[in-house]
Amino acid sequence: MTKEELTAWALANGWQMIGEHLSLVKPTSPKDPIVRLVLKATVAQVEIKKPSGKWEKVAGESYAKIALDEYSELPTGLGLTTISGLTRLMQDNKDRMAFSKFGAP
Repeated sequence: MTKEELTAWALANGWQMIGEHLSLVKPTSPKDPIVRLVLKATVAQVEIKKPSGKWEKVAGESYAKIALDEYSELPTGLGLTTISGLTRLMQDNKDRMAFSKFGAP
């Protein structure tokens, strides 16, 4: 996958741009990112925010080694399937964004 393909996948699956990075937020605090995808020139990294507020890199891979798994609909090589609760967090973020488009009456 390229950086652009990975960005398009992330935006379609509940990630949002917060600052310079694609991020997933807490369901109770939609402005506080807890997982982010850092896209550098040649590599993509997944980082999780620790309770102390520091970001910890949990996975990373070059774009050439990242591919979209059609079955799970997740990019392989980034370890997204091994991070506990990540798919649920992605779905929560995706649902919240979809329902926010309806707006308040």
